[in-house]
Amino acid sequence: MRVSFAALIVSSITAFAAPAFAADASADVMAVVNAFNDNMNKGDVKAAAATCASPAFIIDEFAPYVWHGNNACSDWASALDALNKKKGDTDLWVTFSKPWHVTVDGENAYAVIPVKLTLKEKGKPLTEDGSVLTAALHKGAAGWKIAAWAWAQH
Repeated sequence: MRVSFAALIVSSITAFAAPAFAADASADVMAVVNAFNDNMNKGDVKAAAATCASPAFIIDEFAPYVWHGNNACSDWASALDALNKKKGDTDLWVTFSKPWHVTVDGENAYAVIPVKLTLKEKGKPLTEDGSVLTAALHKGAAGWKIAAWAWAQH
């Protein structure tokens, strides 16, 4: 009887400890994704790119639609800047809603976040609401880094 009771206590402790660990890891993952977004909103491309792995992969809604390699995040930011200048877009701001889910499996993570983009196009306010950012991260010696992300407009 003691063995069964001890096993029940150990499994109960494990069941309650595992979600706390996962919640902490999820918070760490979201801190990196939020840092990327916050730095892009501030216009600090260098700080945003520092949250990216090397190499990284990006898929976004404007040509050439995919960026990959050691400088994928900064290359994407340069392409976005060129597009914004061409279209007359200013005051871009991305707001995250509560993540639909964040999954952490050891050194790998996956996050799906609903987003809202506001901007001015040639001075006229525009909103892109209901889009989704999906990110895959990897934890290495330098901590969590964004290995890939994709933007999907809805």
